[in-house]
Amino acid sequence: MALPDMDTSVGHSFGLEIDGVVIKQINEVTGLKMEQDVIELKQNTADGKYVIKKLPGRAKAGEVTLTRGLTADNSFEKWIKDARFGKMATARKGGAIIVFDYEGVAIKRYTLVNAWPKSLEISSLKAGDTSVLTEKLVITYEQMDVA
Repeated sequence: MALPDMDTSVGHSFGLEIDGVVIKQINEVTGLKMEQDVIELKQNTADGKYVIKKLPGRAKAGEVTLTRGLTADNSFEKWIKDARFGKMATARKGGAIIVFDYEGVAIKRYTLVNAWPKSLEISSLKAGDTSVLTEKLVITYEQMDVA
């Protein structure tokens, strides 16, 4: 369902889709950005004035961090294990970060090309603590497309 004109979305729910499997229990996504180099072209004009033009350069690779509550699902661990042992043919995957509206309908998709897990961090384990245990997965990617 498309948003009405002049309406914006609330970041209600997020998901990670890898190999057609959607993990919807993501509660935070940070670092999601598209960036490219800037090339400075320094030259003189026909009348002798010095000017600097800025031109678009090559796209930069990026990293995104996903946080979710710790569950029995071990898909993050399986994926990072392949990267850790150098099985990059299976570790590099195409996937997407999906933003869902309050009805669970996908409203934005950030497609990641040649993504693989860089690190997995478990929150502090502290006796007597009542906070939710989380795991943070840092994914590096070569290119991001927005749809």
